[in-house]
Amino acid sequence: MGGMDDPASSKEGESEAAGLRKIIHVDMDAFFASVEQRDNPELRGKPVAVGGSGGRGVVAAASYEARRFGVKSAMPSVTARRLCPDLVFVKSRFDAYREASQQIRAIFRHHTELVEPLSLDEAYLDVTEDRLGIGSATRIAELIRQEIRAKTRLTASAGVSYNKFLAKIASDQNKPDGICVIRPGQGADFVAGLPIRRFHGVGPKAEEKMKRLGIETGADLAARDIAFLRANFGSFADYLYRAARGIDLRPVRSHRLRKSVGGERTFSDDISSGAALRDTLETIIDIVWERIENASKGGRAVRGRTITLKLKYTDFQIMSRARSIATRQGEWIEDKQHFARLARELLEEVLPLPMPIRLMGLTLSNLDHGEGETGSGQKSAEAAQLSLL
Repeated sequence: MGGMDDPASSKEGESEAAGLRKIIHVDMDAFFASVEQRDNPELRGKPVAVGGSGGRGVVAAASYEARRFGVKSAMPSVTARRLCPDLVFVKSRFDAYREASQQIRAIFRHHTELVEPLSLDEAYLDVTEDRLGIGSATRIAELIRQEIRAKTRLTASAGVSYNKFLAKIASDQNKPDGICVIRPGQGADFVAGLPIRRFHGVGPKAEEKMKRLGIETGADLAARDIAFLRANFGSFADYLYRAARGIDLRPVRSHRLRKSVGGERTFSDDISSGAALRDTLETIIDIVWERIENASKGGRAVRGRTITLKLKYTDFQIMSRARSIATRQGEWIEDKQHFARLARELLEEVLPLPMPIRLMGLTLSNLDHGEGETGSGQKSAEAAQLSLL
């Protein structure tokens, strides 16, 4: 440890110790399904799935009552119905979800300017210097949860810690409607006791590989040196090395001019049929276009010239297809119908697939932010490939 090639070098460790931040990760509980149960009293206490109920339908979100039966997002509706015969399907209402999300974000900004939304239902907040002068991140997290419940009649879980990685893990610790605090000095010990699947970014395939290598917990991961991790996990190794020690130096970024707006979804079960792929694409189109609308600046909607479809096969190979429209003045992808049509065309071009996929994503890029030049020309821009749901 401490060498020049060590991703958790003493210099970085000292930087984190010297500049501890107060970070909160807020994650709404079963957000889409909870909005449906809130707005329809007949659904309360029942297993609810947001999505299509037909033979080609896919679950977009599931209530906690449904999750007890094993129902998950991205699961084929026929499978969900088999697991839970009493499952109630409702169609998605993105206007309602957007309205609730805007109320929640207003609550966040009441406490801090440093808010980094990850999706409609979760965000990081840096409250090192909070607007109300409360000082305690734990107290702020509790107040935020209370305000969300009072103003939206929804529940949220929160994680409080000194970096983003730990705060996100903590928010999942006591779900639903809970809070978990990981204080300075506790991070490495907390992570040591976690199953490796709890590490953000470690999916079923990576978990399986780690278990074959004898890595089942954070402690097992921390026991492996960086050379071993790089030999087995490539570019993912540096993240794993830091995470196993509770280290994360990423700041909360509240204002990011984007090169792209998009999202991707990892499935609980690999999918290959054209029908399931098409239904899943429709869900992603809805959610990504929601993000595009939310990325508007000064009342002008973000628009772009390139749409990219990303697919990750079960062997982790990535395939992508892109379509750009002509660059003549006035030609943009700036409405949902155009965006959706191009996305569907890209998918049809690659069907049938040579093998099942575990991930699908869509991105709109070469953006115009209303300043006369595209986002690709902005040096400070960052891609916005965020997980869905």
